[in-house]
Amino acid sequence: QVQLVESGGGSVQAGGSLRLSCSTSGRPLSTMTMAWFRQALGKEREFVAGISGSGFIKRYVDSVKGRFTISRDNANDTVYLEMNTLKPEDTAIYYCAARPGRDSIWASRSDYTSWGQGTQVTVSA
Repeated sequence: QVQLVESGGGSVQAGGSLRLSCSTSGRPLSTMTMAWFRQALGKEREFVAGISGSGFIKRYVDSVKGRFTISRDNANDTVYLEMNTLKPEDTAIYYCAARPGRDSIWASRSDYTSWGQGTQVTVSA
């Protein structure tokens, strides 16, 4: 059973940066497509960024392109989301998600089989 544990959330001012981490266990990270989703208060959970099992394919939602970077360290079974130039609209609970996969990225919540507990990111104006 795959287990995911997020960390690194917090409160920052607009323009600041945070790095989220997702520690994984239960399956080799290289065999899983990983993604970050977020859910703001009163809104649907949305796809933010994804990275293929091979690490060669990355995908981002338009609103974070150029500001967020997803990466993975297969040796340490950890996935990261580097968030720069944060905006108040980035405020949400951020979730790490996983599913078996090597060279594809899925952007639908229903495509992912494992989820972390979430970490809060709050960006003040």
